[in-house]
This record gives sequence, C-alpha cells and structure tokens, in this order.
Amino acid sequence: MNQWVDGLFAPFVEFSFMRRALVACLALGLGCGPIGVLLTLRRMSLMGDALSHAVLPGAAIGFLIAGFSLAAMSLGGFAAGLTVALLAGLVTRFTGQREDASFAAFYLISLALGVLIVSTRGSSVDLLHVLFGTILAVDNRSLLLVASIASLTLVTLALIYRPLIVECFDPGFLQSVQGRGAAYHLLFLVLVVLNLVAGFQALGTLMAVGLMMLPAAAARFWAQEVWSMAAVAASIAVLSGYLGLLLSYHHDLPSGPAIILTTGMIYLLSIVLGRRDGLLVRFLPRLHLQS
Repeated sequence: MNQWVDGLFAPFVEFSFMRRALVACLALGLGCGPIGVLLTLRRMSLMGDALSHAVLPGAAIGFLIAGFSLAAMSLGGFAAGLTVALLAGLVTRFTGQREDASFAAFYLISLALGVLIVSTRGSSVDLLHVLFGTILAVDNRSLLLVASIASLTLVTLALIYRPLIVECFDPGFLQSVQGRGAAYHLLFLVLVVLNLVAGFQALGTLMAVGLMMLPAAAARFWAQEVWSMAAVAASIAVLSGYLGLLLSYHHDLPSGPAIILTTGMIYLLSIVLGRRDGLLVRFLPRLHLQS
C-alpha cells in the first residue's frame, strides 16, 4: 500500500522538473479548459486545431532567429496565429467561402511552412521538439509565461462572460443590442491563440490543441451549464496532466503524448459512462424495458 502511494507522489516530491511539469499542466488546464468549451459551443472545434498549427511558422522563425528563446518563439507564434485568424476571417467576410474551409486552407499552409522552415535550418531533434514539445524541460520562465496566460484568460473570460455566451448562441441579438459582436469574437480568438502559444511551450504544436479540445469534448457528457462544463473540462485537463506525467515517469514514455492519450482515454470513458447522453444512460433503460 505504501509503495503504491509512494508511486503516486514520489516523483513530484523528489524531482523539481516533475513539479514544474505538474504546475504547467495545472495552469494549462485552467486556461485551456474554458476556452475549449467555448470553442465546442461555437462549433469551432476544428478552428482550434487549425490555429495550433498556425502558430508553427512564427515559432519556427523565432527559433531560427534566436534558437530556443522563449520570448522569440512565443512572440512569433502569437503573431503567426493571430495573422492566420485575421486572414481567415477576411477571406470569409469578402468571399463566399465558409470560415471552417478558410481556416483549413491556412492551417495546411502554415503547417507545411513551419515544418519546412525548421527542417531546412534545424535538425530532426529540433523538429520533434517544436512539434511535440518537452514538458519535462519546462523552466521557470516558461512556467511564468504559461501561468500568466492562464491568469489573463480567466480574468478576461470573467469580464466578458455574458456577451461571449450570448454571442455563442445568438450573435444576431448581441449585434442588435450592443453592436460589438465582432469585437468579442476577435478578443476570443486572441485568447485562443494565447493559450495555444502557452500549450506550444510545453506540448508542442501537434499536442497543444489536445489539452484544449479533448477535456471540453468529455465535459459535455458530465455537465450541462456552460460554467460547469468549463469547470469539468479544466479538472479533466489537470487530472490528465497528473496521470500522464505519472505514466510517462514509471513506464519511460514521452510525456506529451502520454498526457494527451490519458485525456483521450478519459474522453472515451466519458462517452460510455457520462451521466449526460453517455451510452449506458441512453441504452441501459431501453434494455431493461425490453427484458
């Protein structure tokens, strides 16, 4: 029993890099959970994936200029992600193309460009670092950045919560009452990009969106109100980070994929066991009646 308990806590007691990684998962979960729920409610789930890849070219350019510099890669990634979001919005506004199609197009261009830049001037190790991250290598500066973005996200969401929710369900009404629906939409996209930049520092571009969207997708099977879904999503993200780090430590697995796969397992369990529209809730009463 004592060995089992030690296995759950000893890595975080003994090693400072494990503690930093756990705190990074906590901050990422608190920031990405609510953002993922709002993306899901707005039917913009794939936009999060597109923006996560849009960060790559800017981060790659920052890497070429300054190496693995936190400031350069973060600023480059934020600028690239925001540029893609604005360009996709402009294409949708001034042409007949849907927003999801324009985001998909820019996402493919961004991913290919980012991989090309890193592959041309860096090594395969550099490319793997950019794509998949190294959460166990998170230092104090990166941790401060992730925590600051999470804090800014929560404060901003608290300030614009009501108009943002109204804009999710009835943008026409918000436009008629306040006339600032586009401003709230743009501010929300800025928060999405910021959290993807934070996730990029720890999990890489290919994994960052996983901690944003999978907990949000799982949360809908457990909660109904927006605030409760956000709380459940954040809790699932933090729990996944903890369990994924333990799994990677005890079985010598890559930490980023271990965290995302743990989140994916919780999502699959939620599909089956969730109290809201889970498979057991939906089909067990029918089987009972038939028998």
